[in-house]
Amino acid sequence: MKFRQLLIAITLIVALPMPALFAATETSDIQTETPQTLGSEDHADGHGDEGGHHGLPPNAVVLKEFGPFAITNSMVVTWIVAFGLITLAQIATKKPQLVPSGLQNFVEWLIESLIEFFAGILGEKMAKETFWFFGTAFIFILFSNWFGLVPGVGTVGWAHGNPGFFHSEHLSAPLLRGVNADLNMTASIAIFFFGLWFYWSIKTIGPGGFFFHIFNVKGHKLTFMGVFIFFIYIFVGVVEVVSISVRPIALMFRLYGNIFAGENILETVMALGGPYFGWLAVLPFYFLELLVGFVQALVFALLTAVFTSLMCSHHDEEHEH
Repeated sequence: MKFRQLLIAITLIVALPMPALFAATETSDIQTETPQTLGSEDHADGHGDEGGHHGLPPNAVVLKEFGPFAITNSMVVTWIVAFGLITLAQIATKKPQLVPSGLQNFVEWLIESLIEFFAGILGEKMAKETFWFFGTAFIFILFSNWFGLVPGVGTVGWAHGNPGFFHSEHLSAPLLRGVNADLNMTASIAIFFFGLWFYWSIKTIGPGGFFFHIFNVKGHKLTFMGVFIFFIYIFVGVVEVVSISVRPIALMFRLYGNIFAGENILETVMALGGPYFGWLAVLPFYFLELLVGFVQALVFALLTAVFTSLMCSHHDEEHEH
């Protein structure tokens, strides 16, 4: 109970979305350039020796193409984070002990705390059925956000007009990119959740219950006031449909905007501090981004759980009674 209250309190205090106005606004030819073309271009083409592109490129850089398929720098980081989490889980559960200790104890504490947290929102039954998504989403987003803060992610790659690595200038094509600083990833998670939300809703309350939950048109008498209320509920239902349709868009842009803007702020502050004091100037913002990474993972998991609870949990309570 205390763990859940702590998480909710941190969310309410800190979860205001950071403005994406700090994000890079240069969306010119860098969006379509690849590492191969970046290394062969001349210094006199608009970016020159003045430092090139300041901030993370808006689009993920294509590292390798296989026909219609392409591997981007954000995909590489996705695989690294996923492999690390899978390896961690395998090590923690390789030799389980009755009295857990060390890594097993930490993993069990994390899982049990998350189950308790989601049970307070969804109910115990629904939380156990859907934890595979909500728990995975929180853990994956959290460690993806933190991995994006590892030195070298977003700062090592190809410089515009110079094919070498490890430059002190800002790079226009980083070798690695934060997972959630790519709109493709946040969009895929949000759209996948929307499909699951629809499935869970239909499974729990049925097609009829789903419709009447949105359009509460039953039980109104054929009187003037009854007809008036009927049309009011129709209007409210249409507004609810629009609200449901906007939810995945809001989820994807909230997560993407905060992470993308945060990484650009770090890079901008480091540039202002120069090659000698940039690391010192960025330290306060770095620890702030650690907190933001946690909060944004919590916000995404909390909002998706609340959206599911609004449609499913009340029906479960009535069924149990």
